Amino acid sequence: MAAISALLPSVRGLLRPLSHFLALRSFASGANFEYIITGKKGKNSNVGLIQLNRPKALNALCNGLIVELNQALEAFDADPTVGAIVLTGGDKAFAAGADIKEMQNQTLQDCYSHNFLSHWDQLTQVKKPIIAAVNGYALGGGCELAMMCDIIYAGEKAQFGQPEILLGTIPGAGGTQRLTRAVGKSLAMEMILTGDRISAQEAKQAGLVSKIFPVEKLVEEAIQCAEKIASNSKIITSMAKESVNAAFEMTLTEGNKLEKKLFYSTFATDDRREGMAAFVEKRKANFKDH
Repeated sequence: MAAISALLPSVRGLLRPLSHFLALRSFASGANFEYIITGKKGKNSNVGLIQLNRPKALNALCNGLIVELNQALEAFDADPTVGAIVLTGGDKAFAAGADIKEMQNQTLQDCYSHNFLSHWDQLTQVKKPIIAAVNGYALGGGCELAMMCDIIYAGEKAQFGQPEILLGTIPGAGGTQRLTRAVGKSLAMEMILTGDRISAQEAKQAGLVSKIFPVEKLVEEAIQCAEKIASNSKIITSMAKESVNAAFEMTLTEGNKLEKKLFYSTFATDDRREGMAAFVEKRKANFKDH
């Protein structure tokens, strides 16, 4: 959960003036944010990096941080030079949860009238793949934020949890839904009803985390993965991401139908034609070598 009463509007339509996209690109890579640090990484500067930066508060998710995060995500998503995004925090905490000071005086009426958390999941609307590089605590809203990403890499000392029950509430930004889909009902129920944390190793075993790395190597490894993704066709990558995400939203029959439509759509792209031609030539060369 996160205490967010007023966030940026959700990503608007694709038809926007060129000046808007130019402003966003400049804003993401060069802006002086208060709660996050952004930049472009990788050999070809094709990876957008966003670092949550409230170290004294263990990156507690205050309203201002979420506003800035949404701005940076929108900018990198609109930037044609960026093919993937890495989201990280600090060595001690990815994000230790919501900013309790912003939450504690909220009432039921406040939540409904201000549409509390309404734009918290803007991250899920980003078309480009996002890798969460999680060191330290990913608790409450921090765990939910990581689960909104497409891939989770964890430092060997990372801890994941949904401790909202200990505060007299429940997850409100997708924790009960995404955690259950990621690790199964039994473990998700145990974590949510007790508030207990799991280690990086337990998270990997349960399927929440893709890979584990030493703390000091984590972000570097995430950037390398993002570079590999960014080297592929952006439009085909977006289609693949959409198809995989559909597996969590649709029945198997519906998901297979969507996959087939997206598969057919790739045949209308120059990227597919060029990719297949290059693959065929490479395979011929390999056969000649043997």
